Amino acid sequence: MGSWSGISMKEIISPVSRKEKPIRMAKSFVLGLLLVLVGVEADGGLSPHYYKEICPLAEHIIRQNVEAVVYRDPTMAASLLRLHFHDCFVLGCDASVLLDDADGIVSEKNALPNLNSLRGFEVIDSIKAVLEEACPPLTVSCADILAIVARDVVHLRGGPSWEVYSGRKDSLTASLSEANKRIPAPNFTLDMLISNFHDQGLDIVDLVSLSGSHTIGRSRCVSFKGRLYGQDPIEPFEEHDRYHRYSEFFSSLRSVCPPSGGHDTLVPLDLKTSRRFDNRYFHNLVRGNALLQSDDELVAGYEDDEVASLVWAYARDQELFFRRYRSSIVKMGSINVLTGEQGEVRHHCRYVNAYYH
Repeated sequence: MGSWSGISMKEIISPVSRKEKPIRMAKSFVLGLLLVLVGVEADGGLSPHYYKEICPLAEHIIRQNVEAVVYRDPTMAASLLRLHFHDCFVLGCDASVLLDDADGIVSEKNALPNLNSLRGFEVIDSIKAVLEEACPPLTVSCADILAIVARDVVHLRGGPSWEVYSGRKDSLTASLSEANKRIPAPNFTLDMLISNFHDQGLDIVDLVSLSGSHTIGRSRCVSFKGRLYGQDPIEPFEEHDRYHRYSEFFSSLRSVCPPSGGHDTLVPLDLKTSRRFDNRYFHNLVRGNALLQSDDELVAGYEDDEVASLVWAYARDQELFFRRYRSSIVKMGSINVLTGEQGEVRHHCRYVNAYYH
């Protein structure tokens, strides 16, 4: 469209100001025709071609900015992926996790699973600012940015890529109580995990596949100290621990996470390849090297158990894991999305538009 004529690639990718503002769509019948051209579903659903005409460079802009961030700090990949998860599991994939405290909104950032833990908000802010300059105002939603960024960080770290279905709108509110209730805790049992995912419309395959996100990233000592200094956590494994895999793993963790203090010390979820998205996480599980109790729960049963069998299958076959992961994260990205006239496209991801009026 005319909005992009005369704009250099450098101007689009970098967050710089321009004198020329994008041309607004003026007439409703033109907008209606445009929606048909870009492939937006008639019922207001999501489409892989949502931005094809209204902002064709949207995904490219996001990708270039994400590449720069992850190049500077590879650990940011896991943090940005985590934002998408923590968003979708609370109210749906609507960018409610990005909202700050303001005008009656109590931010989900204050929830126990998020406080002093979630990060990457400034990266989303920067990407949003570039898109507001490069595209017609209020075109690319913060919820879509989270979904596209999640895809890009996984691929940049060596994992699979997939088509992101876009067209999400941003929420007008947040829910601290739902964030405290819906986000899976690191000490969840298998039954709790299955129930938690079921509440989101996700099944056992989705649970195991999406847990593979823990192949990158780090966790604070406070999230798994209970396993190290609880009531003799090694004992249940002793009869199966002929080669001292569990005891040696726990011993190494105790050297990093002392009984008192050090709660915020970060430990890689995958001690071997924590910056690469691969199937090493599942190798760790079958070897007894799961960092979090919730991860270890996936192999609590025998190999012929439905959940444990998936873990073993993914450990044997990385391509199988990648295929299932693609399917599951696309499925997760459609949880309770706002589309059509629902919600809004925020001007700034931290505040609803009414905040400025």
